[in-house]
Amino acid sequence: MIASLRPMATGPAGAAPPPAAPPAAVQGALKTSGIEVRVDPVQEWKQMYREAWRVERDWFYDRNLHGLDLKAAEKKYEPYLRNVASRDDLTYLFQEMLGNITVSHMGTGGGDTPEVKRVQTGLLGADYEVAGGRYRFSKVYNGENWNPQLRAPLTQPGVNVKAGEYLLAVNGREVRPPENVYSFFEGLAEKSVVLRVGADPNGAGAREVTVVPVADEGRLRNLAWIEENRRKVDQMSGGKVAYIYMPDTANGGLTAFNRYFYAQIGKQAAIVDERFNGGGLLATDIAEILNRKPLSAAANRVGSDIVQPQGIFGPKVMLINERAGSGGDAMPWYFKRAGVGKLIGTRTWGGLVGMAGGPPLMDGGFVGAPSSGIYNPLTGEWEVENIGVPPDIEVEQDPALVRKGRDPQLEKAVEVVLEELKKNPPPVLRRPAFPNYSKPASH
Repeated sequence: MIASLRPMATGPAGAAPPPAAPPAAVQGALKTSGIEVRVDPVQEWKQMYREAWRVERDWFYDRNLHGLDLKAAEKKYEPYLRNVASRDDLTYLFQEMLGNITVSHMGTGGGDTPEVKRVQTGLLGADYEVAGGRYRFSKVYNGENWNPQLRAPLTQPGVNVKAGEYLLAVNGREVRPPENVYSFFEGLAEKSVVLRVGADPNGAGAREVTVVPVADEGRLRNLAWIEENRRKVDQMSGGKVAYIYMPDTANGGLTAFNRYFYAQIGKQAAIVDERFNGGGLLATDIAEILNRKPLSAAANRVGSDIVQPQGIFGPKVMLINERAGSGGDAMPWYFKRAGVGKLIGTRTWGGLVGMAGGPPLMDGGFVGAPSSGIYNPLTGEWEVENIGVPPDIEVEQDPALVRKGRDPQLEKAVEVVLEELKKNPPPVLRRPAFPNYSKPASH
């Protein structure tokens, strides 16, 4: 509901009221928790419309706004304000008008929108199938129970539910198809729930276990995909090739790189998988680390010789796809420019005008103002933006093969890196004989 703005009252016969007495001094801190502000959304929308254009004028990396006449564009779209009836309408208008700048990272959203109360369904981190008139666990995701973000409900100590067992009841309520299995967990995320499970669909030998369902099992499934890829690469390469997945080029991706790269420095070659990479930073250091050459080796009394710097010194390839962008565009671009190895998969998204932030709008919403465009310092050309990074070897994911558990892109990467390993094996350490300074000098 739009609030009305009332004028200040006046005295008799329209005379101005007497001046108000100064407020009494207040001791201590002012309590602000109960303060509310009456607003007129229509007036706010008009102000934010003007503010959105000012944000682009003052923050966009190209002062010429990719050739857009800012004043003319602002005038062109202003009539549409008359029909804006909600914050969602305003966001839609922002998307239409700012799309004329034609640039990546031009996002808009947020703001003063109605809060929608949702019922959070609890999830067990499992796949189900119907068998014997029951729901049976077809797959149970292990997660990492020492990691709070990867807690797997069914593999907690004392639970240990296995694939092939049946879900018989939830909090005493019998579970049977065709009722949706997820309906039994409505509102139960992060709450203790008693399950009755067993190896027999009729309930013989069943047991009760207490679990705490999670609100989101996406990371459990993602970890399972990563680990399955790592095992496939290890098996297909006979243990020669490392598999390193990077979900982004921010903290999560850099943590994943450190975890998977340094744990496999004994491998002869490497596949870096950045498919679906969500971006983040300009990770030039990844190309530098992958391009390392052995500079020295330390011989010890016991154990293997230690090479400095640490690394995998054989051939490398990188997997890319159309769902990798921003920092996920930059990383394969650096990988290729540094001559680390071949790119395999499909062309990346193509967004290398990045956004470092900008001022919020008055209702807490935002409009993007991409503030840094990346170009090649040697050729003097803008690269990747609206183009993407093309692969050296293009491989599409065949849906029929993927449904069978195959990964054509990963399989091609293993094939290519093993072939390159035959031609360019990593250097072999040549430890010299230990010196003997007691040997008599020859004359």
